[in-house]
Amino acid sequence: MTTNSRFPLFVLRDYAVAADGERGMLVGPRGDIAWLCAPRWESDAIFSNLIGGGGTYAVTPVAESFVWGGVYEPGSLIWRNRWTTPDQQIECRDALAYPGRARTAIILRKVTSQARAAVRIVLDPRACFGEHGLRDVTKRNGVWIARCGDLYLRWTGAAEARRQADGSLAFTLTVEAGTPRDLVLEISEEPLEGELDADELWRTTEMAWDAVVPAVSGTLADDDVRHSLAILHGLTTHGGGMVAGATTSLPERFGGAKNYDYRYAWIRDQCYVGQAAALVGDLRLLDDAVAFVSSRILADGADLKPAYTTDGGPVPDERHLDLPGYPGGADKVGNWVNQQFQLDSLGEALLLFAAAARQERLDETGSAAVAAAVDVIRERYRTPDAGIWELEDELWTHSRLSCVAGLRKIASISTSSDASGWSVLADEILADIGTTSLHPTGRWKRAVSDDRVDSALLIPAVRGALPPSDPRTIATLESALAELGDSGYMYRFRMDGDAPSQEEGAFLLSGFMTSLALHQQGRHVEAARWFERNRAARGTPGVFSEEYDVGQRQMRGNLPQAFVHALFIEAAATLAGKEASPVAG
Repeated sequence: MTTNSRFPLFVLRDYAVAADGERGMLVGPRGDIAWLCAPRWESDAIFSNLIGGGGTYAVTPVAESFVWGGVYEPGSLIWRNRWTTPDQQIECRDALAYPGRARTAIILRKVTSQARAAVRIVLDPRACFGEHGLRDVTKRNGVWIARCGDLYLRWTGAAEARRQADGSLAFTLTVEAGTPRDLVLEISEEPLEGELDADELWRTTEMAWDAVVPAVSGTLADDDVRHSLAILHGLTTHGGGMVAGATTSLPERFGGAKNYDYRYAWIRDQCYVGQAAALVGDLRLLDDAVAFVSSRILADGADLKPAYTTDGGPVPDERHLDLPGYPGGADKVGNWVNQQFQLDSLGEALLLFAAAARQERLDETGSAAVAAAVDVIRERYRTPDAGIWELEDELWTHSRLSCVAGLRKIASISTSSDASGWSVLADEILADIGTTSLHPTGRWKRAVSDDRVDSALLIPAVRGALPPSDPRTIATLESALAELGDSGYMYRFRMDGDAPSQEEGAFLLSGFMTSLALHQQGRHVEAARWFERNRAARGTPGVFSEEYDVGQRQMRGNLPQAFVHALFIEAAATLAGKEASPVAG
C-alpha cells in the first residue's frame, strides 16, 4: 500500500503548519506530515505527499471511527493534533525543534491518551520529491539510523518499528493513560552525532517561542494577531530572510496554469511584515526585515531582484518535477521572478525603513540603504517593470505610486539633508502619473496602456501617497468595490473581460487592504465587515493561504502566505486605532 493510498489528501484548510525558521512542515488531520523540505526551505522535499511525490511521517489512530481537532499552544507553532474516538481522546503534540538548526531538522512528536489507546506510526521518507526511499537502515540500542538520498536520518522512541515491504518503518503503539511516548526524528545533511533528550528539546522549544513572540493587546483580534506573528517568526531564518510561503505548486484555480514556488524571500513581502510588526511592537521581525532588505538593496542596487533565497542567493530557474501535483494543480520548483525587476519593492522598502526609523531602529546600514533605494527610484521610475503581480513589463501605476508613498514617508521622518529632495522627487513622479495614468472617470488605471482598475491601487493611498480626500483615491476605491468586490472579498483585476472568479480566487491581501482603505475613508462599519469576512477565510488551525474561492468556500494557493498574515495584523491593529509609537528613551 502506497503512502498516497494510506494517507489521502485533505482540503488545504485542514492542514496545520509547524516551522522552525529554517524549514516548515504541513500536518494533516490523520497526523500525517504531508510536506517538509529539508534541510532548508528551498531544498528538495523529503515528505511530498501533498503534491504527489509520496513520503510521509504519520501518527494516526488505529480506531476506524474518530473525529479530528487540534489547537496551537499560544504564541507558538507547537500543534496539538487531537482525535476523539467513541471511548477515548488521543493527542499528538507536534513541533519542529525551535529555533531551527541550519543543517538539521528535528521533528518532535509526543503521543498521549486519556485512556489506553492504539495508534499506528509510519515513517516513510522519500527524498528528492519521492525519488529515494530509506536505505542503509540499522537499529542500534533501540535507535533507528538510515540514509535517504543524501540525507542522514536518526529516529528515537520507535524501537518496536519494523521494516515494511514498501521500505517504510512502522508499528502499532499502545499508549497507556498518563504514559506519553516521545518520538524524535532528525533529518540532516551531515552525519548525526551525540544524543538528544526529548524533554530538553521540548523545554528549549517552549522557552524559545515564549521569548520570541510578544504579547499583543489593543487590536481587534489579539490572540489571532499573536498567532500570525508566530507564523511569521516560523517563516523567518536566523539570518533574517523570510520565505513568502512554506510550499510550492498549490493551485489557485482547478486546472489553471497558476502554480508557483513561494519558498523564497520576497523583498516586498518582507517589507509588509516589517511594517505590520512595528504596529504591534514585534521589533525582532522589524529588525530582521530591515537587515535583509537593506543588505539586498546595498548589494544589488538597480539590479535588485524581487526575491532571493533566504540567505540572499539567487532564486533558481523554474523546472517541473513530473509529479501528479496537488489535485487540480501541477508541480514546479524555482520561480521566474529571478528575471524581473519590480519598482514597487523600492517604495515598500522606504516605508519599511521609515517604520524602523520611527522606532529608532534604523542604523547606518539602513540609512545607507535609504539613499541607495532613492537613487534606484530616481533612475528607474520611468522604466517599465513587472509590478506587484509579476506580469509583463509595463509602466504600472501601483509601482510608481508606491514609490511616491515611500518617498513621502521617509522624507517626513528623516533628518537627512537630502529629505527635501526626496519630497521633490515624489512630487515629480506623481505629476508624471497624473498625466499618463488617470482614467477619464477620475480613478487611477492599472498602467499607461491599461485602463482597467486594480485592487493593488488601494495600497499606495493607504500608505500615504495621496491624502484620503484626494478625488483620485476615492474614485479608485469605489471602482474597485464595484468591479472587483464580491461578497466582502476582493479580486486583483479582471482578466481578458472574464469575471475575476473564473481565473483565480479572491486575493486575501487585497481584502484586508480594502478594509484599511475603507477605514481611512471613515467608513468604519464597512471596514470591520471586510476585515471579519477575510479573517474568516483562514483554515481550521488559523492559517491563511494566498487566495479564497468565494463560491466553493475553499482556500487556494500556497500556505501559509506571509503577506496575508502581515496585512491581517496591520488591519487588526489599524482598525482598532493602534499606531506605532517611537520607543521610549
